This record gives sequence, C-alpha cells and structure tokens, in this order.
Amino acid sequence: MVVDEELASLTDLRDRAETDPSALTETDHDSPAELETRIGELEADRERFEEVPMTGWPTDRVYNSFFEAVDYRERVVVIMLDEIDKLVEKSGDDTLYNLSRMNSELERTRISIIGISNDLKFTDFLDPRVKSSLGEEEIVFPPYDATQLQDILQYRAGAAFVDEALTDDVIPLCAAFAAQEHGDARRALDLLRTAGELAERDTTDRVEERHVRQAQEKIELDRVVEVVRTLPQQSKIVLFAIITLEKEDVPAINTGEVYNVYKRLCEEIDTDALTQRRVTDLISELDMLGIVNAVVVSKGRYGRTKEISLSVPVEETEAVVLSDSRLGDAGEIQPGVQTRFDG
Repeated sequence: MVVDEELASLTDLRDRAETDPSALTETDHDSPAELETRIGELEADRERFEEVPMTGWPTDRVYNSFFEAVDYRERVVVIMLDEIDKLVEKSGDDTLYNLSRMNSELERTRISIIGISNDLKFTDFLDPRVKSSLGEEEIVFPPYDATQLQDILQYRAGAAFVDEALTDDVIPLCAAFAAQEHGDARRALDLLRTAGELAERDTTDRVEERHVRQAQEKIELDRVVEVVRTLPQQSKIVLFAIITLEKEDVPAINTGEVYNVYKRLCEEIDTDALTQRRVTDLISELDMLGIVNAVVVSKGRYGRTKEISLSVPVEETEAVVLSDSRLGDAGEIQPGVQTRFDG
C-alpha cells in the first residue's frame, strides 16, 4: 500500500534526522517535528483505509473504499485485468461499467484500464453503454513464433540451469514443439523444465534432445491422464469398452460393437445403460477431446457406421479409467470379448 511505503520512508528519515540534521537536506521537510506531523497524518489515513475482512463487505462498501484509496493523491492509476472475459462471464459487465465511469467522479486521480483476454470477440458481448464508456483501443498480439520462443527460453534457462547444462539443440527443439501448438510460451517452458527433470533423473550432466522428446511425450500423456480422469462416468464406461475391444484386437471397431461391450460393462457394475444414440454422441465427444479417432464409413446398403480407434496409449489410459472406484472391477470381464463377434 502507498501509505505504508511512505510511512516507512518518513520514519527512516526521521530516525536519521534525529542524529544527523543534514539528512533533511534536499527533502521537502525542514525539521524532525514537521516529519512527526506528517507521519501522524499518514497513520490516521491508514486507519481510515480498512482492509476487507474475510467475511467480506457489501459491494457498495467495497467500491466506496476502493474509490477513496484510488483518489488518495494526485496520480495516474493503471488497472490491469487479466482474463477480463472471465470477469464479465462471472459477474456481468457492471464492474467494468463502474470502473470506466470513475474518472468522471475522481478529483485527484485518473485511471486507465488495460484488459487482457484470449477471446478476440469478447467486447462484442458487452453492453453498448459499457463499450461507449470504455472507449477501448484494441491491440492484438500474435502468437509467439519459434524465434521469439527461443529468446524467452534463453533468458529463463540462464536463471534455471548452470552453464553448459543444455546441448545446442535443446532450446530450438523446445521452441519448435511449442510453436507448432499455438505459440504457447508456457508450453515451451514446461517442455524445458520437464526435460531438465528427466535429465536429472538420468543423472546426466547435460540436457539433450532425447530428454526434450521424452518431455513432449510425458506432457502429452499427463494431459491425457487429466482429461480421462475428469470424464463423466458414462464416458469412462464407453472409453473402457473401446479399450477392451482394442486389447482383443477387434478389427475395424464399430459403434455397434462398442455398444454391446458397453451394455455388458453396465450390467457388471450395476449402472443404467444409455441408448445407442447417446453412446454414439459420447464417442463423438471423446473424438473431439482427441482420446479416440472416430471416422464415419459407408457400408453400402447396410448404411453408415463409425470405425473407432484409440488415439492414446492403451495401458496408461486403461489404468486411469480403472482407478475410478466404480469401474475397478470391470477389468475382470475383458478376456473373451472377441468371441461375441465371431458369428
């Protein structure tokens, strides 16, 4: 808080001035007594600026307290709101409207608002009054390219690794992998960090290209594990049906075969089975998540069906699915599935 910083500075100055009056030279204060007066004023101001308690305040009181703090002295205050679209989604655009109208009410201070968002169409959904009040200027930053990502990684690597810890191809490869995926700097940094951790586990002195490639596989697997772990139970059952068929080497798995195994699994764990149409929808959702690959193929006069295959490692995905307490016993019914389709 600005008051606390000024109090600390003036208190230090007062302590020095008591033993060395020359400490006040080239300051705005003529004597220790004047400093004492100013310190007393600041302490009174600090008492006036209460902190919001854990139990919270009504919105109006929070706004008024914030207004007083902003207008405490003459200055320009820059308010930065990261993920501003989430603020509007959660609480509407009233907050933005109030902030944008503050300049007309402030006496000493002027504010400027910077909103950061990945949603380029975010402002399209604002109330026209809010857009008018904001008078926004839009600046679009393109994704980082591989060269920019290398610069970021070089800077971070200087702080994270000792000299000569990285081979020459590590940073370019991390940057190239991340540039392929929307130019995400976090992804590049995650790759570099994970590659370093893998090299440390190998007890090697240097991070090499193979560690980056292993890191890429590990991060992708971690993402799959997290997605599968958070799937609804019915989606997990459908996914386990596909895994079961994959492990039995069923050729060209189709929707009907998945549904047959799915129904058997539902019986085993005493869960109500969905209709085949709904299971087809769940397969499409798994396809969109990148967990399975479902391609519609024509069977001529027999109509169309989906040929389904897993897009993720079988063993690791199966382990995550079976970690669900209700599906834990389902693994016992896997053997012999193929025989149900021999006829």
